[in-house]
Amino acid sequence: MASILVVCTGNICRSPMAEGFLQRLLAERRLRAGIRVSSTGVAALDGSPPMPESVAAAAGRGADIARHVARKVDTREVLRSDLVLTMTAGHHDRILDLVPEAASRAFTLKELVRLLEAMADPSSPPSPGDRLRARVRQAAALRASGFEGNRHDEDITDPIGMPQQTYDAVAWEIDEWCGRLVEGLFEDTEDGGPAEMERVPGSRIPAAPPRPDAVPGGA
Repeated sequence: MASILVVCTGNICRSPMAEGFLQRLLAERRLRAGIRVSSTGVAALDGSPPMPESVAAAAGRGADIARHVARKVDTREVLRSDLVLTMTAGHHDRILDLVPEAASRAFTLKELVRLLEAMADPSSPPSPGDRLRARVRQAAALRASGFEGNRHDEDITDPIGMPQQTYDAVAWEIDEWCGRLVEGLFEDTEDGGPAEMERVPGSRIPAAPPRPDAVPGGA
């Protein structure tokens, strides 16, 4: 099984939402059995619950994070993860300060999406875990070759202290980027075959609703 670790600051807003959305998206592609998703925070207080506004925003987009418990970054977990996905460039830099060995597997969410969308899609291993590892290696190689992406738009806005509308907008942004991420990683794999993004029969995971009126940042 391959693993994705999502990182933000307190592990009570952005990264739990991203974790929930990725789990929903992977379930839609029948990939949950092959990919483990978890989240953590570079300044998290262990045991803290998610912000109520994050819970509501995530629920509005089909992800239940009500039982999430915050965890501070564990360097051993970073070392074990096949992909470390950060919400901002600052989080990325902090991860590399803690675990320099993770450099080839650590990206901001937006950075990795742009790398994947710029890459050709050669034949990749059929298993979801091997596919993820291969695509991460390819993305790291493209980044090392000088791909710049968009350095002016790397971060997901921190909604802490803002009204529910901001949380809803940030949830929409994270969900959109997570959708593009899953497409870039697994666009031709679903149970080892072509991906069609169909609902898992009997699944209770609802489709994500449309974008709210206000969204910070751009694509």
